[in-house]
Amino acid sequence: MLNGYIDLRSDTVTQPTPEMRKAMYEAELGDDVFGDDPTVNRLEELSAAKMGKEAAVFVASGTMGNLTSLLTHCGRGDEVIVGSEAHIFRYEAGGSSALGGIAQFQIPNNADGTLPLDKVEAAIRGSDQHEPRTRLIAIENTHNRCGGTVLPPHYMREVRALADRRSLQVHLDGARVFNAAVALGVDVKELTQYVDSVTFCLSKGLSAPVGSVICGSKDFIARARRIRKQLGGGMRQAGVLAAAGIVALEKMIDRLAEDHANARRLAEGLADMPGFIVDLDRVQTNILFFELAPDVKVDAEVVTQRMFEQKVKLIGPGVHFRRFRAVTHAWVDRADIDHTLLAFRNAVRN
Repeated sequence: MLNGYIDLRSDTVTQPTPEMRKAMYEAELGDDVFGDDPTVNRLEELSAAKMGKEAAVFVASGTMGNLTSLLTHCGRGDEVIVGSEAHIFRYEAGGSSALGGIAQFQIPNNADGTLPLDKVEAAIRGSDQHEPRTRLIAIENTHNRCGGTVLPPHYMREVRALADRRSLQVHLDGARVFNAAVALGVDVKELTQYVDSVTFCLSKGLSAPVGSVICGSKDFIARARRIRKQLGGGMRQAGVLAAAGIVALEKMIDRLAEDHANARRLAEGLADMPGFIVDLDRVQTNILFFELAPDVKVDAEVVTQRMFEQKVKLIGPGVHFRRFRAVTHAWVDRADIDHTLLAFRNAVRN
């Protein structure tokens, strides 16, 4: 619970733990643009090691991480193949197109978040002067809009094989890649070994206040630093933020399993409750989507308001009218889930 409310809008609402706050206060600082902030350097070294990559660079957000990565991989007029439900396409303000002149070829995602590889291969373009050149395949793990679903290692390996066959690069939007690794019970490197670059967020389930990290080869990260600077992302005494990220990586990964268990408990409770439709097969990590059943006469906006009155925050259904998303995190415990289920039961009463 945060500030008296059970906040299920996103895991971005998490706040730094007491240990993070202490680390931030005590952080040894320097100038990151000059490369002499020791705390930032340590975060980047730790991140690269976690991902099995040569180097890393700290950025302000996941959106900046993805944008920087795409601008590093692709030139103006080049093309990235991306899912129609991808965060890069849906929620990043068209940044790669607006700022980098990069074309996006959207392929409909499968329900589990994967891209059908036959369609990916059919979309690849090359030497025809009338067409953009395909440079990159971008995938997302876990997949947000598909319900926090996990892309398993064998799929990642197949994407890598296709990319190698067609001389393409692979970028992973790994905002919640640690959730994927915890759900699969594998080291995160089992997933990231198949990609050329990966961005992951410190400020979601890992509970740091700000920041994401891009990881890749030394050459890629050197070029990404230049792009970061062009985007205005060169930070100075950023160690005060990086210190929380270090605690996040050292202390907050394994506990993600608790968030997954709470999401499952919420999903099963809703599935057993009249008035809601939940696909339990899609509840694999800390995100669940669910809908009001057709026989529920209460408007979804009314449900959202009634939940707020019972101290539960949800994002309104918006264009989906009867569809909701809930995201569990470190500030939601089992008791909060039980309260939320009772609140939902009250909220759908006619």
